Amino acid sequence: MVKCSSGKRVYLTENLAEDALIDAHARNNYAGTGPVAFYQCEDCGYYHFTSKGKMNEKLAQQLANGKIKLQQEANRWTNKLKK
Repeated sequence: MVKCSSGKRVYLTENLAEDALIDAHARNNYAGTGPVAFYQCEDCGYYHFTSKGKMNEKLAQQLANGKIKLQQEANRWTNKLKK
């Protein structure tokens, strides 16, 4: 497992970081907080989330078109049915 001296979670590629960012929003109700983008770390060379700066374009599109809300609702139902 790759680690970074920052202690932050490491994503090996931009694509993995972007997918994980979108998935994090689908799993959590950040309500205006939380990560909005990712960046390449100067220490480890891999990618980490950030809550600063401009929102990732793909995330912004999925929030705007309602895909994140739909996934959140699907996740709520999945969790209800597991109980």
